[in-house]
Amino acid sequence: MTEKLDGVIVATALPYAEDAAAPAGLRPDLDRYAEHCRWLVDNGCRGVGPNGSLGEYSSLTDDERRSVARTAIEAVGNDGIVVVGVHGAGAHQARSWAEKAAEDGANGVLCLPPTMYRANRSEVIHHFAEVAKAGLPVMVYNNPHDTKVDLTPDLLAEIAQLENVVAVKEFSGDVRRILEIKELAPSLTIVAGADDLTLEALLMGATGWFAGFPNVFPAESARLFDLALEGKLQEAKDLYEPLVAAFRWDSRVEFVQAIKYGMDYVGRYGGPCRPPRGPLVPEHVAQLEQDMKKAVESLA
Repeated sequence: MTEKLDGVIVATALPYAEDAAAPAGLRPDLDRYAEHCRWLVDNGCRGVGPNGSLGEYSSLTDDERRSVARTAIEAVGNDGIVVVGVHGAGAHQARSWAEKAAEDGANGVLCLPPTMYRANRSEVIHHFAEVAKAGLPVMVYNNPHDTKVDLTPDLLAEIAQLENVVAVKEFSGDVRRILEIKELAPSLTIVAGADDLTLEALLMGATGWFAGFPNVFPAESARLFDLALEGKLQEAKDLYEPLVAAFRWDSRVEFVQAIKYGMDYVGRYGGPCRPPRGPLVPEHVAQLEQDMKKAVESLA
């Protein structure tokens, strides 16, 4: 059976330890990261996604990036799936990362269009065709806000023809697209990409959630997902509404810092980020604290 890359897959935040010899004085804390990956799967999430934007892949050295992916694969074992971020400036870089992920035992890959260059339609298709050659199931990632390339439903219909392309992480923010993707590219698993649009996406037919805030609330997020798929709308809404203020941070520029703050807030370890991400400004901290308080109180 082909892996569909559905369910709740957590885009994992990466903890650092202070180390004067490491870039920016911070090295990935792989022991802590392994424990975090285990905790997410043990709390009902289907899998983890190392080396996404939330995992600060673009701030890592090549060696660090690979060791982070290997750590996740080893930590999760056969108890969940690991979908490795293979984003790259060009098709050759992304394919190389996908080949490494396949060698290391990943279950699939998540891939943006070319990251540093506003690619045209044929370049986008070539990019994903190269990544798919690594042989792993591919989740293409539509994030037009960051890449300035929009994987519109008609373009996704073309990309879906590529062998091994099985899913799309949809982060355009336009919930109307979900039914259109279902019509034009029925073979694709549609994955909610923005936490603050999760319930809406699931009700319209998404069957996956590639998620940020489940780093903070994994069990509750898995429950929200199940309620939505079971059609228990009132229960899902009651759970979701008080969380949305916190979830909105997943769609903001400071989403990595915000989710790490949320982890610290609930007694996990979030910790600092590497540049270019700096600390949150005081007004962000004040708003986040309010949003997290609302979420935590509703779950209590």
